[in-house]
Amino acid sequence: MKTNAPVVRIGMVNYINVAPIYEVWKEKQHPDNWHVVEGSPSTLNQLLARGKIDLGFVSSFAYAIHPERYQIFSGLSISATGPVGSVFLFSRAPIEELDGQMVMLTKQSDTSIRLVKIILEEFYQIHPSYLIGEVFGSGSQAHKATAVLAIGDDALRIKESNIYPFNMDLGEAWNRHTGLPFVFSVCAVRRELITKEPEEARGIQNALLNCRQEGSKRMVEICERVSARIPMECSACSRYLQAIEHDLSPVKIRALEQFFTFLIGRKEASEKALPLQFFP
Repeated sequence: MKTNAPVVRIGMVNYINVAPIYEVWKEKQHPDNWHVVEGSPSTLNQLLARGKIDLGFVSSFAYAIHPERYQIFSGLSISATGPVGSVFLFSRAPIEELDGQMVMLTKQSDTSIRLVKIILEEFYQIHPSYLIGEVFGSGSQAHKATAVLAIGDDALRIKESNIYPFNMDLGEAWNRHTGLPFVFSVCAVRRELITKEPEEARGIQNALLNCRQEGSKRMVEICERVSARIPMECSACSRYLQAIEHDLSPVKIRALEQFFTFLIGRKEASEKALPLQFFP
């Protein structure tokens, strides 16, 4: 490490869907100037936008609205091909009957909010009313809505509770209509870091890629470590994490481009979001 190297702040999602990377990361020795900041995707989106972190796993939507600020680390994502298992629209009525009904949207993921609107409005021609709020826990306002969008560990907890008779996995719905995987999060890096400290950026990217590779081989051990957080059976945790993918293959890039095309068409993202800009 360079003497007096600048602190690099790395945003890490504090859900178990990143455990195959993050649990391995925590075991490794890293340079003293690499500081991890944990948070939900929406929290990390805000921190990255305000320059409070330098890079991290953020909602893919966060890149789409400010592509001039960031580049995407090649080879890293939080994605799924088909069911993702932790991004659900839970409903008291069949999904097809939600037109004009109230849908409560989680505050924790900007990408999933846009995705559920695309699925309902573009794919199903359903136009509900929306309310953003807490969907689980002591501050939940879910009783105000016919359906709720939940993500991450909250979605896993709601699914385990069997409160709602109907649910739609957004990754599965997207795949059914497009034939593509869905990229929920990318690892975005601020352009200032790339300009000023490209070797630091490259070093962190390589470390994350190495953790991804090692974590994929230690899934059972990692599930035993993190399943109690939900809580859920280790076998259920293993099935869930096997469905989560952390690469950014060519088909994932096409999927990201398709999502951004929808967003641009709906005037919800910058037209400069395409073409995608990668590091390196």
